[in-house]
Amino acid sequence: MRNLTTTPAWAALTKHASEQADITLNQRFTADADRFEKYQLSAPSWFLDYSKNHINDEIMSGLLALAESQKVSAKLASMFNGDVVNPTEGRAALHSALRYQGSDPIKVGGRDVMPDVRSVLKQMEAFAEKVRSGTWLGFSGKRITDVVNIGIGGSDLGPLMATEALKPFAHEALSLHFVSNVDGSHMVSTLKKVDPETTLFIVASKTFTTIETITNATTARDWFLDSKASDADVAKHFVALSTNAENVSAFGIDTDNMFEFWDWVGGRYSLWSAIGLPLMLSIGPDAFNRFLTGAADMDEHTKSAPLGSNMPVVLALLTVWYSNFKGACTHLIAPYDQYLHRFPAYLQQLTMESNGKSVHIDGSDITVSTGPVVWGEPGTNGQHAYFQLLHQGTHLIPADFIVAAESCNPCGNHHELLIANCLAQTEALMKGKSTDEVVSDMKAAGVAEAKIDELKTHRTFAGNRPTNTLLTQRLDAYALGALIAMYEHKVFVEAAIWDINPFDQWGVELGKQLATTIYDDMSEAVKAGVSVSSHDSSTNGLINRINGMRHKLA
Repeated sequence: MRNLTTTPAWAALTKHASEQADITLNQRFTADADRFEKYQLSAPSWFLDYSKNHINDEIMSGLLALAESQKVSAKLASMFNGDVVNPTEGRAALHSALRYQGSDPIKVGGRDVMPDVRSVLKQMEAFAEKVRSGTWLGFSGKRITDVVNIGIGGSDLGPLMATEALKPFAHEALSLHFVSNVDGSHMVSTLKKVDPETTLFIVASKTFTTIETITNATTARDWFLDSKASDADVAKHFVALSTNAENVSAFGIDTDNMFEFWDWVGGRYSLWSAIGLPLMLSIGPDAFNRFLTGAADMDEHTKSAPLGSNMPVVLALLTVWYSNFKGACTHLIAPYDQYLHRFPAYLQQLTMESNGKSVHIDGSDITVSTGPVVWGEPGTNGQHAYFQLLHQGTHLIPADFIVAAESCNPCGNHHELLIANCLAQTEALMKGKSTDEVVSDMKAAGVAEAKIDELKTHRTFAGNRPTNTLLTQRLDAYALGALIAMYEHKVFVEAAIWDINPFDQWGVELGKQLATTIYDDMSEAVKAGVSVSSHDSSTNGLINRINGMRHKLA
């Protein structure tokens, strides 16, 4: 493929970055009174202020030229059309079909997938209504009060994040729990909270062979059968999100209660499918459909808006700008909403599992940075932790601040203080505080000259830190659906510019393979009473030491 760094657009952006390196955000605002109006966008449910970034019209034009040279519009259309955009696995990536609201067919391999999508959605709705209404009864005739979702990766992070985010709209008689880690403590601590007579388990595994998920599900079934339940009762308390009917049936789950999804749905993009069943159980089918509608409307915005007024595209271009031309290695997600406390973790998987790649689609080596490290915590907690590094540290860390104008839980002046903190942080990160301002304030406070000289540099803030602010009216199901879809498309646009495949994850697969090998080696060594010698010296040494600690082997 053509080297990205040799394109005219890349050369122009490199020149802009060098020539404008010393222009501060304060200077940009001083020079342009209309900056806020110029660098803002609206999309379904969300308003974006991106004026506090190291950009001007010239830089944005260069970034848009880069998007055009990398055929971003055509690549987006290819994804939405159901073309194979995951070439290493020969698959489409058609998660947008799962929330599509129109009547036109959407085809994968020449076959319209929408009848199957809508059939599974109706199956989910019927099941959710039974559980929520109390007509789905456990083996002892009691209604379900607790739901335990057993999955990992996208089968856990997506529904967990969304269920937490929409807790204000949750069913008052259902408690949702999520188990993902193969560490037995995760399952054991969850089982202590629930009753086998009133608990429903959702086992989420496309192949029904995922080792962590099946291990946890087997432990849950054993716990269930250790109560008064019989093997026949498993079908009343376990359902499956899977495509492997044979394994599901062998586990004891009635295949009528198996909810299907498809190989053109990647795990980290699967929340809109049957993987979203826990969310539907929590908020109900009507709200879940509003969630899908929010995402579908963001899909339409992404498909139809020109690149320069397309929210996912603009945010992706800013990430490319900072990653490739300004030396940033990380990206902060700062939701000023406690219900979004798992959103940064969700975006970690979405972004880093998708774009943590070092080769182009054609297999050639990448020569630029891809996939920044994504991290974050809700505000205002972060202000008392990592914000110190943002304000006075040595790293350039672009940040997305996310806030709603209205709270789902109005309480005194709490929400006004939350908003004030959010806006104050973006202003402070941009403006900073000069040494002259520090000296003036300290003099006004009557601080001695010697003390001022001692402390003035410690109290100086360089500012010039870039931020985006994403604002919605209220974080409801529609707004959350739109927000998630927006970030999905942002990640895809970044991949389109870097010419990488955001839909495979071979690094994850390698870890799974090696874990299976090490597990077998550890077990065989214990049985034979011998040491392991088939790995490198470090791994051998650790295996043998652990076996010795656990089994008292020599």
